Amino acid sequence: MIGIGARLKEARISKGLTLEDLQDSTKIQQRYLSAIENEEFQVIPGAFYVRVFIKQYAEAVDLDADEILSLYQDEYEPAVQEKQESVVPATMQRSAGSKQNNQLREAMPKIIVALFILMIFVIVYTLLRDKATEPDIDQESSEPGSSVVTDEQGSVGVDKPKQPFEHASTVGETSIFKLTDADKITLIVKATGKSWISVTDQDGVERMPEPSGARVVQEGETIEIEANDAESLRIRVGNYENAELTVNGQRVDYPTELIPQNIVLKKP
Repeated sequence: MIGIGARLKEARISKGLTLEDLQDSTKIQQRYLSAIENEEFQVIPGAFYVRVFIKQYAEAVDLDADEILSLYQDEYEPAVQEKQESVVPATMQRSAGSKQNNQLREAMPKIIVALFILMIFVIVYTLLRDKATEPDIDQESSEPGSSVVTDEQGSVGVDKPKQPFEHASTVGETSIFKLTDADKITLIVKATGKSWISVTDQDGVERMPEPSGARVVQEGETIEIEANDAESLRIRVGNYENAELTVNGQRVDYPTELIPQNIVLKKP
């Protein structure tokens, strides 16, 4: 039976596409696309990205992505994972595990005391914070842009400042957020682990910093993108659990748990 690498390559060639063309449309580096065609899946950094890249490749050449992905998981994935994992001798594992258990038992009393102190600190801090933030209806709110209003019955409330964006809709893996500021788009991507990130504007121009552009960001990376000249941004996130997005000073809550996800920001 023909392998999935050969099937994908044959579909690409039949559509008259080069690997460079496919790189431009999928934002997957050419060396990873070549590795998929040659079924050298261990070259791709991590089993998660192997599945994501195979699915995107299949969609780009109009093959059934679910079928191709299922074939990979059934026939290739176990062997790929075995190659990617480092083998540790059983004796070393037992020795390391025993040492860790002894260290944990010795540290447990200190951990319990530290947790108890931390719990007391959190309780005191919460009580003080709640007391400090109790509203005073005789004074104007100190929040920038807010105002005190009174309804017809004499009830007093505070107008909250307008949020920088609001969630408009979600269809499948794509969610649309409408911005409230027509002159500003400031995006900050903070990586807590590995995740594929691509940021394109309404014309399909990649806004991730050069020379790398769209890529797998590493844990601890923080990327800031000023796109005030753009009308919209499309942020494609491979693993949303490892990528924290902040837009115009406010964190974006992912509406779904799908992988990957598209977050679309649109100016009013």
